[in-house]
Amino acid sequence: MPCLTRSVNPCGMFELGRRLRDTAQVSEEDGSKDRIQSIERGFAVLLAFDAERIDPSLIEIAHATGLSRPAVRRILLTLQHLGYVEPTQGSHWRLTPRVLTIGQHYVTSSALVSVAEPHMGRLVEETHESASLSTLDGNEVVYLARVPANRILNVTAVAGTRVPAHPTSMGRVLLAAASPEFVQRYLDDPGLQPLTPHTITDPGQFREALERARRQGWSLVSEERERGLIAVSAPIRDHTGKVVAALSSSSSTGRTSPGHIERHVVPILTQIAAQISAELGG
Repeated sequence: MPCLTRSVNPCGMFELGRRLRDTAQVSEEDGSKDRIQSIERGFAVLLAFDAERIDPSLIEIAHATGLSRPAVRRILLTLQHLGYVEPTQGSHWRLTPRVLTIGQHYVTSSALVSVAEPHMGRLVEETHESASLSTLDGNEVVYLARVPANRILNVTAVAGTRVPAHPTSMGRVLLAAASPEFVQRYLDDPGLQPLTPHTITDPGQFREALERARRQGWSLVSEERERGLIAVSAPIRDHTGKVVAALSSSSSTGRTSPGHIERHVVPILTQIAAQISAELGG
């Protein structure tokens, strides 16, 4: 296949277009006639790259996705042509920096991020602690933006980082606004997996923590996701009043305490979260 290369040329563009048309099939597994199966498979291959599979082989990707090796090979070659993956030694593959542009397009087009970022900078200035903006995606919290303080925490989080919802203050603020049915599904799967000895794993205690977050308008979590990490979050609402994100301030237990955060950080955090919500029409 001499045309299927990373360089952009008329032959390559024609070959790519032909392959996409030939492989675009309507998914009928669930009775839907409006889903393109080849796109679903392409994203499945991209999502197969994670912390445990940084440079997987074609066989490993096939096992992870449940796709056949020929199908994975065609998808990888197409993604290589588009510049999203590249081959390494021993028939292995890795993502290229171009995949970051997909998330960047969301960030630059999101009114939520553009409105929140200046306020996040002010939160850092007033608290001298790192600020983060996140939302709920499925069962996980996804960081949308982060403004670090001038110090290094044990935890590293950048836009796009995904963490479990239950052991984080962000997740609790977001789950507190979710429907009872969604919370029950979360408790059933993935459940309250312990990340540290401090992680709440009892469903009754967890529901109480969500009710407390809902009632007081913020949530503080200490060392439940990671030893030494302490964070507090408040909800951000859109023009309909729906909670669409969480604003958080994080520090280390060596620098501060839950009591200090409650007295000095929570008033600033909740005020700034309310200002962001107001600018979004909330």
